[in-house]
Amino acid sequence: MDRMAAAVGGNGPPARALAPDDDLPAEYWQAILDDVSADRAPPEPSPRTQRLIDIPRHLLRVACRRCGRTLEIQKVDAVRLYGPDAIWRTVGQRLLDNTCQVRTGRYEEDGCWPTFE
Repeated sequence: MDRMAAAVGGNGPPARALAPDDDLPAEYWQAILDDVSADRAPPEPSPRTQRLIDIPRHLLRVACRRCGRTLEIQKVDAVRLYGPDAIWRTVGQRLLDNTCQVRTGRYEEDGCWPTFE
């Protein structure tokens, strides 16, 4: 054991580990405050998670990674068919599922794999 301790030398931890109820060191909080990304605005939400009414584009496109089909729908038509509060992700999935060409009969494998453009 003594030889192993000597081989490690000064490679051990410099201080004791913090317990869950210990206060974090001041260096930690300073690093958080100095972080450049803390001053940035939050990222824009993904169009696929937005309501139809909040998407600025007038042409919406969803593609299937499984069969390669691409469907386009105008925002006005999507709002008319699915409502202004519908989420684009669910609308795109329904559009692909309604015209799906890959049917295996198994629930887990049926349907298209959407990618939103």
